[in-house]
Amino acid sequence: MSFRNILVWSMCLPITLILFPFAVGSYLIDKSGNGVHSVASLWLRICLILSGVKVQVRGLENIPKSGGPFILASNHKGAFDIPALQANIPIQFRWIAKSGLFTIPFTGWAMRMAGYISVDTHSGRAFLTSIRAAVRKIQGGTSVLIFPEGERNTAPGLLPFKKGVFLLAVKSKAPIIPIAIIGTEKILPRGQSRIRPGLVKIAFCPPIESIGRNAQTLDDMTREAIEREMKKF
Repeated sequence: MSFRNILVWSMCLPITLILFPFAVGSYLIDKSGNGVHSVASLWLRICLILSGVKVQVRGLENIPKSGGPFILASNHKGAFDIPALQANIPIQFRWIAKSGLFTIPFTGWAMRMAGYISVDTHSGRAFLTSIRAAVRKIQGGTSVLIFPEGERNTAPGLLPFKKGVFLLAVKSKAPIIPIAIIGTEKILPRGQSRIRPGLVKIAFCPPIESIGRNAQTLDDMTREAIEREMKKF
């Protein structure tokens, strides 16, 4: 194992233990979860620096300073998508994440305090419950981020998108901001523990209005936007 990997893995727990009380404190002061989300963003920036991961971003002008609410929809290449995106999205948002992540000590607890939305893709009823929770979150003025592919995809191109993403857009009437990301699949390949320093590229696309459009149209438009930006990398 390289020195960098020893550094990253040995520092991960101490940094978590140092920052977690700040997350708890911010939650006790403000139940909105905004402070917890900000602490998590700081933690992930530190992780990126320790890992030797640099992030190149374009299209930030496509994220209105109003903060939304929007549905941020990104392709999913690797485990480092999460730190790369959260450290570089300049507005408050909440993740829609697999339910298993919420069981991880400290990390999962912070996700619950932040108000991230748990989704169980193995149960149709639980999935619809998650969609309703996301709709309420958006209608309350909070943006959400989701991976429409539903899982990591290291192959070229995109996997079929989950229809629930665009059902969410239709029901909430929130604009979709497609996001293209590449490079994370090389940082921490699936099934490995060795972190490889590298460059991650992110592109934020112009918002797509969901009002007056059906789910299939939004699916097609989001896919086209992400594919178009990926070809520019």
